[in-house]
Amino acid sequence: MYDWHEIGALDDIPRLGSRVVQTPHGDVAIFRTANDQAFALRDRCPHKGGPLSQGIVHGHRITCPLHNWVLELESGQAIAPDVGCATRYPMRLEDGRLWLGLNNVVSLATASREAA
Repeated sequence: MYDWHEIGALDDIPRLGSRVVQTPHGDVAIFRTANDQAFALRDRCPHKGGPLSQGIVHGHRITCPLHNWVLELESGQAIAPDVGCATRYPMRLEDGRLWLGLNNVVSLATASREAA
């Protein structure tokens, strides 16, 4: 089971943008798609550790800003021919508010950014 932590409103994240949530487990990138779905991945590309939160959201995918790896937001899985997976975290959207599922989180600090 996860401990659910409210991290803000969906509208706090621009469409096709992201937000970084700092946790004791490392940074988690929260992505908003054009159709207002939210996904959470560890903010670290499985290739060379690039910051996924600074990548480009397109459809239900994110392109890493360092080497253009493309990952599925729903699973964290890299798109072939690349191989790898970013850790995925569960998200809930209730009444316009986002909830992130984590275990043993002491505090959350957030910073917003808009995708380029």
